[in-house]
Amino acid sequence: MPVQPTYPGVYIEELPSSVRTITAVSTSVAAFLGHTRRGPVNRPVTITSFADYERRFGGLASDSAVSYAVQQFFLNGGSVAVVVRVGAAGTGKSAGVTLTSSETEAAADALGLTAKEPGVWGSGLRVAIDYDTPKPKETFNLHVFDSAGGSRESFTGISMDPAHPRYVKALVDSASSLVQVTLARGGRPDPVGTVSKPFGERLPDLTSAIDMKIGAVKHTFKIYDPQADGDAPPKSVPQLALLLERKLRALPDAPGKRAFAGTRVTAFGQRLQVVAGSLDKDDVVHFSGDAAGPLGLEDFARPPAFVLDGGQDASPPGPTDLIGSEAGKTGINALREVQDVNLLILPEVAAYTNVDDAATVLSAAVALCQEKRMFLVADAPASWRSIDAARAGLPMFESVPGPHAALYFPHLEMVDLVTGRLRAFPPSGAVAGVMARTDSERGVWKAPAGTEARLAGVRALTVPMTDRENGLLNPVALNCLRSFPVVGPVIWGARTLAGADVLASQWKYVPVRRLALMLEESLYRGTKWVVFEPNDERLWSQIRLNIGAFLHTLFQQGAFQGTAAREAYFVKCDKDTTTQDDINRGVVNVVVGFAPLKPAEFVIVKIEQMAGQIEV
Repeated sequence: MPVQPTYPGVYIEELPSSVRTITAVSTSVAAFLGHTRRGPVNRPVTITSFADYERRFGGLASDSAVSYAVQQFFLNGGSVAVVVRVGAAGTGKSAGVTLTSSETEAAADALGLTAKEPGVWGSGLRVAIDYDTPKPKETFNLHVFDSAGGSRESFTGISMDPAHPRYVKALVDSASSLVQVTLARGGRPDPVGTVSKPFGERLPDLTSAIDMKIGAVKHTFKIYDPQADGDAPPKSVPQLALLLERKLRALPDAPGKRAFAGTRVTAFGQRLQVVAGSLDKDDVVHFSGDAAGPLGLEDFARPPAFVLDGGQDASPPGPTDLIGSEAGKTGINALREVQDVNLLILPEVAAYTNVDDAATVLSAAVALCQEKRMFLVADAPASWRSIDAARAGLPMFESVPGPHAALYFPHLEMVDLVTGRLRAFPPSGAVAGVMARTDSERGVWKAPAGTEARLAGVRALTVPMTDRENGLLNPVALNCLRSFPVVGPVIWGARTLAGADVLASQWKYVPVRRLALMLEESLYRGTKWVVFEPNDERLWSQIRLNIGAFLHTLFQQGAFQGTAAREAYFVKCDKDTTTQDDINRGVVNVVVGFAPLKPAEFVIVKIEQMAGQIEV
């Protein structure tokens, strides 16, 4: 703020800088849409590794083209991806379980749980209940296990009372990534395992033999043996729990099981809870014999965990599902609220047998790309198994707007890590990974093609081709994947769908289009400070300074043609671009030009034989 001088001396005033740095936006965040094993439906999730994908979306699945595309993206150099799970509308069901309560006069349903996301994966969830809390007569603990993924969630000291600060529905629905509560009423759900009746002030005789059975394995033993356990028998329920757990874990187990070895005995209040060491629903702990009655262990036997069941996977998405609804933000429209997405990959479309369906989806995707300044990496149909099939089928893409998309052919042959056999995959995921790697190493202005654009993990291509065959497809803007000796499989084309020679488009090449998209998005974000500023020469000079500094940095990095800055770019914002009428209407016009680098697509080497020279 301005200094108000009041005394003779020196005053310091800090002035705001007129330089507002424009930062280049990311160029290689890829969005993948399609069928996955699990995950939130029609909700974008950002991941930074394939391990993130495995945790959130269930890993590789033979019927999920997206899972392999994401794997190939990270394998080839990708670093950040956005995944949207899409399934056929009306299909898919979440697994669930309803737990009963015996605390009321008649057993009744008390707690209903369902998997948070639809799919068969939810049938691998297990739920355990115990009363081992500071208030064992009022609250309970809920444990959720994912037997397939290995994750576990625990919610302790929760209550069925809506007024309680740890109300089960409010806590679980907000904190759990595995389950949600659909029913919560009445008393607490019954605990798992075998629960004893309350003990009195004194423990009963523990020296009598007791029979215990878990599954098909039965043992007879003494809980307390003075000769083996010392002269001091347990005096309290917690001491009894420790002794009983030690005795049970020492008993022989069934081959390959830990039902006895992992047995847990818990004391809560004046009661015991005995739970088998496995999550098998058949491993119920049963006590019998003369000692079982006094110990109160002959009743209240339940499985070691309650199983969620009924999960059903959604069917693969059709064209309508992939396009989705703009109002409902489903399908590709779920990306409208995501900021940093640059590449769009739809590997499901390659499997469509109906040409019109594929063209419809790709056209809708390109329309979104134009609006969001993204670039579509499209796969050639899986039915293109020859050069002739590709040439005959290419006209189907004439209805797809070309400048924001590129088409790659043929498919990749890779080892399916699920089945261990060689299988064909759409190339878009691997191509997007190469784009990300090239952007990182060389810059977005470098064409993602050539001997540096190697495809990792690819054993072969579904359609090998010669130079002459490649020459039939390149002029019509079909980017080919080739395999060369020593080098291996590489991307050998860098044209957009508008790059056919007959179109003579200024957006013929992929790097030129992607560089322009980066510039547009960077300037869009970096000049928002201009809005509502006084529209005069001072503002115009600041705009020229800021944009010019940004473009000069790119020029020094090698993004533009020319040996001098004036040959590489220009920024114009003055009274010639913004007239008085524009000022009256609140408009400031900025004209930015750049000289893009275009790839050396054809290298022509001319060789001439020199005639003998006569020395003079």
